[in-house]
Order: sequence, then C-alpha cells, then structure tokens
Amino acid sequence: MSQKHTDRLGQVIGRVLRGGETIALYGPLGAGKTALVRGIAEGLGASPTAISSPTFVVIHEYQGRLPLAHVDLYRIRTPRELESTGLIEYFSGQTVTAIEWADRGLAALPQDRIEIRLNHRAARSRTIQVSATGPKSDEVIALARIQHSKTSSVHRASPRRALNREDTTRS
Repeated sequence: MSQKHTDRLGQVIGRVLRGGETIALYGPLGAGKTALVRGIAEGLGASPTAISSPTFVVIHEYQGRLPLAHVDLYRIRTPRELESTGLIEYFSGQTVTAIEWADRGLAALPQDRIEIRLNHRAARSRTIQVSATGPKSDEVIALARIQHSKTSSVHRASPRRALNREDTTRS
C-alpha cells in the first residue's frame, strides 16, 4: 500500500467513525502510523496538515466532526507512566482515540477496539491489516470496508465474516 492508499484508507475510516472508538496502531518506525492518523483526521473533518507525531508530548488533540486524540506510547516504559498520561479518560464519550505503539499500553485499552497493523513491504509500500475486537469496532470496519471497496480493490486475508476478521490491503 502506498502513502496515497494509506491516506485514503485513513479517510474512509475517519468518515465512518461514530464517536468513542479506540484505534490501536501497531508497526515499526516509519511504517505509516502517523500517516494513517492524518487520513483519519481528514476523514473526521480536521486539518490533516496539523497532524504530527505526538512522540514527545504523548497526546495531541484535534477537532473535526468528532474530537480526535492522537496518542503515541513509544516513550512509555512503565504502567505508572501510562497512568500519568491521562489516556484512560479519553475512552469515554465521543472522542476517537488513535494510539500509536498501542502494544505498550494494551492492559489499559478498551476490549472493543479497532486494531491496525502496518508493516514495511518495500521502500515505498506497506501492508496494512485491520481487525476488530468487539461488536462496535466490527460495525465500523464493516462500514469502512463498504466505503473502501467503492474506491479501491480490497484483497481479503480471511473470507469469513467473523467478529475478528482481518483485511490485508496491498497496492
């Protein structure tokens, strides 16, 4: 998936979000996590040019159709550090929470979340796997899948329509 396709996928996800969702992002440095959040922000109606990695401040907030909290847990090392970020407060209400390096805070994440794994495939492309861990996130992914299929081809890694389905999109 190219940068353009990553951005488009993020926009599609942002357009179908209803509020209160948590998006857990996984992948190595430079895999496109912030680029995907930039697309999500644009899909929510926030300015994509304002989006930058919150590595040093941990959380950036943006306002669009719904509020977006962009979180980066890269520098979080202990449960106490995680607790001091105030992350858990974002999980109630209408705020969409997109969390880079989510694996560093798994214990604190809601059970129902969208999980997105980004990996390098080549110098200018990546693979993205999207999965749901509960009914709310499954609904969002289903809506996003419909919207995304209207704009590009989607290759399914798993044809079943189970709750924990996974899509792999490649370009």
